Amino acid sequence: MRGKTPEQPSMLALVSIESMVPADHPLRGIRPLVQRVLHELDPVFERMYTDWGRPSVPPERLLKAMLLMSLYSVRSERQFCEQLGYNMLFRWFLDMDLTERPFDASVFSKNRERLLEHDVARHFFDAILELDELRRHMSSDHFSVDGTLIEAWASAKSFRPKGEEESDNNGFADFKGTQRSNDTHESTTDPESRLFRKGRGREAKLSYMAHVLMENRNGLIQDFELTEANGKAEREAALAMVDRERERRARQRKKTRRKQRKASQRTNQKGRRLTLAADKGYDTRDFVRACRERRITPHVAQNQHVGRSSAIDNRTVHHPGYRVSSRARLLIEKIFGWAKTIGGYRRSRFRGRGRTRAAGLMVMSAFNLLRISKLTIKTT
Repeated sequence: MRGKTPEQPSMLALVSIESMVPADHPLRGIRPLVQRVLHELDPVFERMYTDWGRPSVPPERLLKAMLLMSLYSVRSERQFCEQLGYNMLFRWFLDMDLTERPFDASVFSKNRERLLEHDVARHFFDAILELDELRRHMSSDHFSVDGTLIEAWASAKSFRPKGEEESDNNGFADFKGTQRSNDTHESTTDPESRLFRKGRGREAKLSYMAHVLMENRNGLIQDFELTEANGKAEREAALAMVDRERERRARQRKKTRRKQRKASQRTNQKGRRLTLAADKGYDTRDFVRACRERRITPHVAQNQHVGRSSAIDNRTVHHPGYRVSSRARLLIEKIFGWAKTIGGYRRSRFRGRGRTRAAGLMVMSAFNLLRISKLTIKTT
């Protein structure tokens, strides 16, 4: 018998958001982890606000909203707030009642400077790394590093000579035959961006450079940094991230029990070294020397173009671990691919390096949470 649409819909429905979310939904594995991380950040949130005035939108909801925008490829904050009005899954993740009105997109703009001032995105990313569920799947010895370009929120026409008078004209611009460099030109839209290209034959764009330090066991992100786009940025950022990772692990060892600390000391006495895999762009004598000074074995791909010698010796290349690292470092391309396609980080939605960096930290945090939820399902 043919069914018909009821002419009179129900005037009252007794439902809960909890019952509408499937039991095996991926967000169910992510939500408790996020709740624990946000609880650890309570002292940071307390410093952000005064004890008087009108209550604000909870910062926990803003961070959760940023995660959802990365996980579900929401292209703008305004679109997210629109979907928040009818998307029950988003409301459930943000702990919002069915009758609660969604906040306006301007809430993100008004609170962004406060979040940047207290570096909340970095605190959130670091707190995720402290989760036991994440640490048990992470390698403590073998890492990979790489960088990629993130397009700035600025057009090529905004790259004008320094000191030029501002004009409201945004008409046609022909750059053929003109010499443009970062020394003589800068973007009027985003002065912190730089005109750069990753390799020969590629288009030069106003960009920032994003860097990721990955552990090689399961492809989890250990660290993230955003720098100015230049020829030395990848190697400088790699050393900075390695130093931060060593400091973080030193703090972790102090928190462990005495038995674990002694075991760690015995391991270090045997001469166990870290390894760092990277592509040919990192094959310079200064970078290799800096790695060895930090007791890190550089598993860097040899750059042996005509007239150039590699800084990596043959003894390192012929070691079995070198071949393993060369295969494992390819996982880092999956991180960049996910961040640019799903996370919407191919091009920044913000002006300035600080805002673009904070957005990148939230995208990488979303990747780690999604990755750890999948690894947890596999092991159970």
